[in-house]
Amino acid sequence: MNSNEDRDRSFEDSAPDVQNDEVIGRALQQSAIVLVAVAVVGGLGWLGWKWWSVEPVVEQRTEIALPQDRAIDPLRLPRIPLADVTQQAAVDWVHVSGKEGEKLLPETMGGGVAIFDFDRDGDQDLLFVGGTSWPWAKRPIESPRSLCLYANEGGWRFKDVTADANLPDRFYGMAPVVGDFDNDGWPDVFVTAVGANRLLRNSEGRFEDVTQAAGLADDQLWSTGATWVDYDRDGFLDLFVCNYVQWSRELDRSLGFQLTGVGRAYGQPTAFSGMQCQLFHNQHDGSFADVSSEMGIEQFNPNTGVPMGKALAAAAIDIDQDGWQDIIVANDTVQNFLFLNLQGKQFEESGVPMGVAFDRNGNATGAMGIDCGFFRNDAELGILIGNFANEPSSLYVSRQPLAPFNDEAISSGIGPQSRLNLTFGVFFCDLDLDGRLDVVAANGHLEEEISQVQASQAYEQPPQFFWNAGAAGTSEFIPLTAEQVGAEALRPMVGRGAAGGDLDQDGDIDIVLVANSGRPRLLRNDQQLGHHWLRVDLEGTMPSNRDALGAVVEVPLPDGQVQRQTVMSARSYLSQCEHPLTFGLGDAAGDVPVHVRWPSGRVERFVCQADRQHHLVEGTGEPVE
Repeated sequence: MNSNEDRDRSFEDSAPDVQNDEVIGRALQQSAIVLVAVAVVGGLGWLGWKWWSVEPVVEQRTEIALPQDRAIDPLRLPRIPLADVTQQAAVDWVHVSGKEGEKLLPETMGGGVAIFDFDRDGDQDLLFVGGTSWPWAKRPIESPRSLCLYANEGGWRFKDVTADANLPDRFYGMAPVVGDFDNDGWPDVFVTAVGANRLLRNSEGRFEDVTQAAGLADDQLWSTGATWVDYDRDGFLDLFVCNYVQWSRELDRSLGFQLTGVGRAYGQPTAFSGMQCQLFHNQHDGSFADVSSEMGIEQFNPNTGVPMGKALAAAAIDIDQDGWQDIIVANDTVQNFLFLNLQGKQFEESGVPMGVAFDRNGNATGAMGIDCGFFRNDAELGILIGNFANEPSSLYVSRQPLAPFNDEAISSGIGPQSRLNLTFGVFFCDLDLDGRLDVVAANGHLEEEISQVQASQAYEQPPQFFWNAGAAGTSEFIPLTAEQVGAEALRPMVGRGAAGGDLDQDGDIDIVLVANSGRPRLLRNDQQLGHHWLRVDLEGTMPSNRDALGAVVEVPLPDGQVQRQTVMSARSYLSQCEHPLTFGLGDAAGDVPVHVRWPSGRVERFVCQADRQHHLVEGTGEPVE
């Protein structure tokens, strides 16, 4: 059989198989269609059955308790009228800045005031510090009164006794700081300056310039704040001096500072090199030795090697409660310092680890004045610092002696209300004698024309008085208005120094505010709230210093809280508050137990009658173990 025949036969044999495959394929296809149709119909039926068989859902509602506002009774702010009695008191001193249009930085930074009993007659006197004409002045002032001392004669009358007290009257002064450095019972005065500082020894109401003999003569510095502190607990006051920036007229003019659209402006501290603070040890013979370097006070920028500080104010207080006085420094535009005292042998700068070097955002501020206080009547210490315009004042709070501080200015209420102001002087005091420390702030800008370039700013700014509402208020510190303190107290001024003291011996704190290139303001506290009070004036005995600087006084309140105050030297900005401590007692009257921890470490208990001032001498109280 040939090949073609084989192929034909093979085709014929396979044909029936092909037909059978086609038949089977069509049958399977039809079966699949039927199965799909049955499945779809069955699925729809099942879904319908499920839908009809599901029980209807019963709607259930759950009541949600919304958060409720904390129930707080509306606060009635106390009326604390602060009457301007400057003219009545015959205080006619005017701060002299020496400005003639060149806008030199020192001209806008002064002046200051000290409240102290210089003649030991039992009432508080006033010492104002200002500048003078520059040596190159075209129109020199004949009688600048760089220092002006007013003796308190009672009844809100003061007498200018500057000449009788033998005080110098022609130098560019900045700040007074009062302390009995020779322990003779008469308060001496150190005055910082642009150029040569002055140490004025008080000899029964007359002052003698002993700067040269004391080893404190240096005319190459611009010193600002200062404070007395017995850092080594030897019973003699040592001296800490703040130095600001390296300044000269030639350098200031060469930098060409401008206010946009206005012209020449005051320079920014960022354009000047910093200066070292100084610590002088009291040698017990009327002289002082500079121990700044060996004691760890000198601080250098680690990147440039130049002095880091630009200090304007300092406060001495025992931060870590180890019995040794530490020192906090307010630096302008650079980090603040906190010098921890290592038992009198050295200081350790700990501003960064202790949380006071920068603000809550990690920035350095334009820090001006400073004060410290236990404003919550517990162990929480507050460090209050006034800052530049558009920077809230800082309120660093520590709950434990060695714990870092937190800036609680915003949560306390001070921050938002102080942000727009340029705050210089700040200090704690109990204005209404309710047992809680309030806050006084002096405000004022550097530039007369600032409102032309910043609508939110003004050269003259109103002082501020923050009432401490405690835990009862929605805000801890509440700014008082004209309704509470009177319109006179809130009149705008170019505020700089600020201090408090009982100038009329009625138990409450009166206020002195200093204006740059203007008159000061004496504000008489006329509160009539019926609160009781207690004033204590401490005198230490060896091995404590006579002024008892560093002593801690505790006074209990009826609600179980305890007021604490520390006897301090300088406070605020270029200023010093009075030496006696005032405690508001609220409704408490009668005998009051007072505990004093003296600088020597001795603890004594005294019983004092309310509504009186008491002179407490170390060694005369009941010992407390």
